[in-house]
Amino acid sequence: MNLLYDLDDYVLYGLWILAMPVGAYAFIHALMQRAEAFTAADKLTKPAWLGITGASLLVLIVFRDGPGGSGTLFWLAALVAVLVYIVDVKPAVVGVQGGGQRW
Repeated sequence: MNLLYDLDDYVLYGLWILAMPVGAYAFIHALMQRAEAFTAADKLTKPAWLGITGASLLVLIVFRDGPGGSGTLFWLAALVAVLVYIVDVKPAVVGVQGGGQRW
């Protein structure tokens, strides 16, 4: 019964562990793209997305207290910012540069 009681903490901890490599991937991807592709895709500029993904990655690393800690809201917001880059900006930027869908 104790496992079900702490299930939300386990789920949040799992999300936090997975969020760090996802944040690193988003930052590195934004770093490797051409600056013109961001404006051609009608998105924020490359420095803006580098700042957003870089700050998010920093928050994900710094707030290591995991679920239930005082930084949970911050790293969840950072995760949302990184996921916005991955699902919205990344496909648009890759599409503008002539890249197809990669599996």
